[in-house]
Amino acid sequence: MAGEERAGSDQPAEARDGAAESPRVRRLEPATVDRIAAGEVVTRPARVVGELIDNALDAGASAVEVTVDGDGTDRIRVVDDGRGMSRADARRAVERHATSKLAPDGDPVGVDSLGFRGEALAAIADAARLELTTNDGGAAGTRVVVDGNAATAGDRTEGDGESIEASDAGRARGTTVVVEELFATRPARRESLAGAAAEFARVSALVADYALANPQVAFTLVHDGSTTLSTPGTGVTDALFGVYDRKTASQSTELAASVRVETEESESVATSVDIAGALAYPSVTRASRDHVRVSVNGRPVRNDRLAAAVRAGYGRLLPDGREPVAAVDLRVPPVRVDPNVHPAKREVGLRDADRIANVVESAVADALTGADLRRKADVDTGVESALVPVGGEEGERPAAFADAEPIGTFRDLYLLVEAGDELLVVDGHAAHERVNYERLSRAFDDEPVPTAALDPPVICSLSTDEAAAAEAHADALAALGFETAPFGGGTVRLRSVPAPFGRAADADAFRDALASLSGGESPRDAREASLADLACHPSLKRGDIGELTREEQRSLLDRLGECDRPYACPHGRPTVLSVDEATFAAGFGRDR
Repeated sequence: MAGEERAGSDQPAEARDGAAESPRVRRLEPATVDRIAAGEVVTRPARVVGELIDNALDAGASAVEVTVDGDGTDRIRVVDDGRGMSRADARRAVERHATSKLAPDGDPVGVDSLGFRGEALAAIADAARLELTTNDGGAAGTRVVVDGNAATAGDRTEGDGESIEASDAGRARGTTVVVEELFATRPARRESLAGAAAEFARVSALVADYALANPQVAFTLVHDGSTTLSTPGTGVTDALFGVYDRKTASQSTELAASVRVETEESESVATSVDIAGALAYPSVTRASRDHVRVSVNGRPVRNDRLAAAVRAGYGRLLPDGREPVAAVDLRVPPVRVDPNVHPAKREVGLRDADRIANVVESAVADALTGADLRRKADVDTGVESALVPVGGEEGERPAAFADAEPIGTFRDLYLLVEAGDELLVVDGHAAHERVNYERLSRAFDDEPVPTAALDPPVICSLSTDEAAAAEAHADALAALGFETAPFGGGTVRLRSVPAPFGRAADADAFRDALASLSGGESPRDAREASLADLACHPSLKRGDIGELTREEQRSLLDRLGECDRPYACPHGRPTVLSVDEATFAAGFGRDR
C-alpha cells in the first residue's frame, strides 16, 4: 500500500510537510463565503457524523467505519481509507472556510462533492476536542489536535495554519477523525439533546441512509463496542441486507435506469438522469414513510416530491395504510443541483424537479413489473374470542345502540342495522378498531396490557434504526405488552405480544409500534399513534364481517356503544353512516 512506502531520511522537511506541493485545501474568498448558506454545522452528534462521512466519501473512501460511544457526546470516531492529506493540508483543513472541494472564487452551485463549505472541521473543533490523523501515502502521517474546549484554543479563522500543532503519526493512507467531549462547554446544547438511545438512533438512521445511497462503499457502525450495522460495499442488495435483514433483501428487486429528461429552459435540450437503487416487494412494508430513502448524487436528502414519486411507482400494489421500503439514488449533472439551499445540506435544489419525479415514478413502476409480488398470509379471524360481550353485570345492553338490530351485511364489510326510523351502515373494521383502541387505551393507562407468550419466541430482524428505536423505547414497548430480549446481530427475540382482545399481535404490530414511537411529535402523540396502529391489527377485516353470526353482530354493536367516541375510528374515519326513512320514502315517491 502507498502508506507503507518509506522515504529516504534525507527528504527535506518542507516536502514532508507538503509545502513544496500545491495545496489542495485552500481558503475561500470572502465573496464566495457570502454566497454560502452556512448555518451552525454542529447541532447534535448525528450532524458531526454526517459531516465526517461526507469528507470520507469526497476523499474517495471505499470503506468507512463509524464508532460512537453513548449518545456521541463522549466520543465519535470515523475512519476511512480515502486519499488522505498532506501536513499542510491537514493544518489548513481545521480552519474555517478552507476546503479542497471548491475553488477559492468558485461557484457553490454545481459542485460535485458532498461537502464544500469548508467549515465542518472548524465548527466541530470549536465545540469539542478534535484529533485528525491522516496520510496521503507519504512516509509518515500527520496528527493535528485542536481542543475547542480549552481556554487557549487558537484562532483558526485567519493565518496559514501555523498556529495549529501538527506531529508525525503512523497511519496508512486515509484519515481518522476522533471527536471527544462534544458540547462540554455548551451546557445548553447538551441539555437540548434527547436521551442517549434516541441520539444514537439518529446516528444509526443517518449511517443507514449513506450506506444505501453509496452501496459501493463498505460501511460499519459500532456502538458501545457492538457492531450494529455492516455493509460489504458490493452492491445495493447486499447493502439492503446489512441495513435491514435477509427477508427484505431477498424480497426486493434492483432498480437501474438511465433516462433523458427535457430541461425547463428548452424542451429541445435534455439532461441525463441515472436512477439506481433497491425496491422491496409490497410484501415487505412499514407503517411509516421513513423507509423511503432518497439520495441525489450519493447524498441522502429529504425531498417530498421524489419520495412521493417512489411511492406512486408502487401504485395499488401496497396495502392500505402501508409504506414501502425503498432506496433510490439519482445521478444528476451537478450543474442541475443546488446543494446550498439548506444549512444542514439535507435538502437540495433540483432543477427540472417535476420532470425528474415523473421519470422516477415510471422507473419504479417498470422495475416492479413482472416481479412476483403476491402477498401470502394465513388469516386467523378469532371471531369467538374477539367478540366477547362486555355489557353490564346484569347483561343489559349499552344505551347507544339499545334500539338497534342487525339485519344483514353488505360486501363482507358493512353491517346493516335497523335503528328506529333510520338504517345504519356500520363499517365493521372501523367499528371494531374503535372498540379495540379504547380498550387498549384504558389498559395502557390503568393496568398492564394482557399479553400472550410466544412459544417458541419469534426472532425478529430489525434494521439498524429500528434496533436503536427498540432500545430507546424499551419501556414504552414493555408497557404496550411487547417483551423483547436482544439476540445479537440486529435481531431481537420477541417473547410476548399484546393480546388485550383475545387475539395476539404479531411481528408486524411490533414494527408498527416501533415506527409510531419513533415518529411521534411528542411522547403522547407517539403513544396515541402506536395504540391506533396496534388496535388495527386484531380488528375484523373484509370477509370476517360476513362470517359473523347475528349474536356476534349484536356484540360488536354493544361494545361500540360503550366507547367514548363510537362514531369515529382512531384514525378519524367514520364508523357509522345513517339514512333516515324519509330519504327512502322520497326516493320511492311515498308519503312515508
